[in-house]
Amino acid sequence: MPKPLHPLVSLLHNTAMVVGPDLLPSTFLFDFYKISYKKTLNKKMRYGQGYYDFDEGGMIFTAPHQLITVEEADTEYEGYSLVVHPDFIRHYPLGTKIKSFGFFSYDASEALHLSDKEKSNIMGVLENINEELHHAIDDFSQDVLVSHIEVLLNYSNRFYKRQFITRKAVNHELLSGMERLLEDYFDKAEPLKNGLLTVEYLASQLNLSPRYLSDMLRSLTGQSAQQHIHEKLIEKAKEKLSATHLSISEIAYELGFEHPQSFSKLFRSKTNLTPLQFRESFN
Repeated sequence: MPKPLHPLVSLLHNTAMVVGPDLLPSTFLFDFYKISYKKTLNKKMRYGQGYYDFDEGGMIFTAPHQLITVEEADTEYEGYSLVVHPDFIRHYPLGTKIKSFGFFSYDASEALHLSDKEKSNIMGVLENINEELHHAIDDFSQDVLVSHIEVLLNYSNRFYKRQFITRKAVNHELLSGMERLLEDYFDKAEPLKNGLLTVEYLASQLNLSPRYLSDMLRSLTGQSAQQHIHEKLIEKAKEKLSATHLSISEIAYELGFEHPQSFSKLFRSKTNLTPLQFRESFN
């Protein structure tokens, strides 16, 4: 590969990176943000009797210091990769804002699949970045490049929101599956063995990343995965408070809390009543 045109940002044509699969490490870390567009994604997902993704290719996002695992050799390199060192955007508002783009925490299987029109938008921005990188560096180069990168991320955010909508039928199936998991977790007394239910546990059971699960739920219900867990906790707590003679501490432990005070604090924040006040309201 030739030297980069800029020390902190590069746009690479993937076909130029011909690396034998035997030379690739099984795991590695990047020091930079990497935004990749691939013309085809080998692992297109099938749901039921139909495909819910587009055929025009997709995008994958990784953040610095994320552990990346190569499960199998991938010989399809056609596309582009934009790599950006954090120092390049550190003193711009984007340096802080970039952490709010949840898709940097999604798994590779949760790639952004683009329609033909969306691909045109993305390729247009990448062409602008490429043109600017070939321009002689001057006082405005960094400002212009950072602006283009932010536009690219804003487009990606918009298209992910569209993807949640076009996958709505599939996501409703995931929502139903999550509700079953929530019920099973409490009905089978899992909190006594495994502790308080976590977003990470739910996501792993649904084969999703925690951030993707939360973003998907927000698009469907307006609530994050953590909020769904809290709702179920309060629902189960109310059942036990109204229908059993268990003490507040016993209920807290049955729900997975290590400390009864933590349970009481959450219950009060969600109901404006202490557990004892709620129980007394039935007498």
